[in-house]
Order: sequence, then structure tokens, then C-alpha cells
Amino acid sequence: MDVDKGDLDQGYDIASQPYTRTVPVMATVYLFGMLYFSILVWDALRMRNTIQIIGLCIANLCLMIFGAAEPKQVNDAITRLKLDNVDTLLPVETAIPCILSVGTLIMSFIARKLYNEFAWSIYKHISADLRMKKRYMTYQIYIALMKFDFYFFLGFAVQLLIVLNPSQDVEFWLTVAAVPVVVLILLMSGFWVRRENLVGMIIVIIIYVAGLVYYFYKLVRIWTGDKFTLYQPINKELTIFAIFTLLLILGTIANAIQCTLNFGKGLRPYLISRRDVGGDEKAYNTELPKLPHSQAPIRMTID
Repeated sequence: MDVDKGDLDQGYDIASQPYTRTVPVMATVYLFGMLYFSILVWDALRMRNTIQIIGLCIANLCLMIFGAAEPKQVNDAITRLKLDNVDTLLPVETAIPCILSVGTLIMSFIARKLYNEFAWSIYKHISADLRMKKRYMTYQIYIALMKFDFYFFLGFAVQLLIVLNPSQDVEFWLTVAAVPVVVLILLMSGFWVRRENLVGMIIVIIIYVAGLVYYFYKLVRIWTGDKFTLYQPINKELTIFAIFTLLLILGTIANAIQCTLNFGKGLRPYLISRRDVGGDEKAYNTELPKLPHSQAPIRMTID
């Protein structure tokens, strides 16, 4: 339903138009993304975590793709609402993905430099057992994926909350209730993988699979069904986030299974000891920590 001047003169509530929520959705996702990624950048540099730095470059690329869909969506919204501020909004919407693409290139270049900078630190602390190092790396990838899972889940949820009507849609309140539950699940999954809790990890993997089914269902429902008109103003943004979240969940499930298979193979003491390490040792998040009282590797010398 279009809004024209006659509708407005008759007191028509323009806020009830779903298309008026397109710009707020974009602004909310971008603002939260920039704030959250800034925290992850600080965390990655503090911990010298090269995996997280690479993940941030990929996440920045995802936001750039999200931004590339915005100009057309905003133009459609302005056209449907018959507003006259298209010349104000569209240049801003077009500039955002351009700025993000330049920022992603710069960030990728810096990430490469940081990887080289941290390489010597990682080499100094590397375990003699390369299989153990591989297990530890799998654990680190799993933890990093969970951090990005949180953002893409919350970004998708925020978009749903903006388009859903709290007085008419039960899904609105279910989505609100799901946010703290998902945060708790992510925190507990990190705790269980460190403690090598098999039952806990099986529960987490089952929940991840359920999340995979849910996002696939939502992806289909965005483009079909009785709520197609409701989702239409931001269907491209929802689709982009749903696809990214599906890929992330698949990667998280794969790493969760691999971490579970690594239980009982000697990694737990390294993960537990890491929380008791002080000083500089704590800084190297991608390095396998040294166990207390561990013997230094024997080096052969040539006289």
C-alpha cells in the first residue's frame, strides 16, 4: 500500500508502513557491527590472535556485501512512500559499501603485516607435538567462530524485531527471548569445550543443528508464505544475513565436532593452564601454552 499526500492529510500513520523501517535496519546493523568489530579488533590485538584478525577481514567483507544491497532497497522504500529526500539518502547509502571496500583492503594488508609480526612469537612457543598444535588451532577457530556467530545472529534478530509487530506477532517475543538464551549457549559451549565435557558438547551440537534448520526455514519463509509482504522491504538484507549465519553455523558445527573428537588427547591441561598463566604468556592466544614443569625440548648440537 502506497502513501500519498491524501493519506497523510487524512491522518494516515506513516510509521505503520514497513518500508519506513529500511533505513533504521541498515543504521542499526552497521552501528552495532562497527562497535562490536572494534571490540573484537582490540581483543585480537591484545591476544595477538591472528585467526580472529583474519575473521574480522572476512566479516568486514560480509558487511560490504550487505551494504551493496542497501541503495536499491532504500530507493524502493522512498519510491513506495513517495518521499522527496532520495537525493539526500542515496549518496550516503552508496558511499558506505565503497568506504567499507577500501577499509577491507587496508585491513587485509595490515592483517598480513600483523601475521608476519606475530609469527616469531608463535614460533617461539610452538609445541614439539604438531598434532597437539593442530588440536589447539581447531579450538581457537571454534572460539573465534562463536564470537562471529553472536554478531550475525543478533544482526538477523534485530532486523526481524524491526519489521515484526509486537502487538500482533508472537514471533517478536520469541525472538526477544531467544537473544539471552543464545548468549548463554555460546558462553556454555566455550566452557564445555575447555573442560572437555562430552555431554555438554553433544547438547551444543544438537542446538547448532536446530539453529541450522531454523535459519534455513526463515530463508525460505522470507521469500514465500503469508509474511512475504512484511519482509519485502528488507528481504535482501535478511537473506544476506541468513546465508552468512548458515555458513557460520556449518563451520561452527564442523569445528565443534572436531573439538569433541579431540577430547581425551591431552589438550585439556593446556587449556586449563592457560587461565593460570600470567605476564607475557597470556598475550599469545594462538600459541599453545607451556605446561608447568614441562621439560624443554632436547636440542642436538654439532661440535
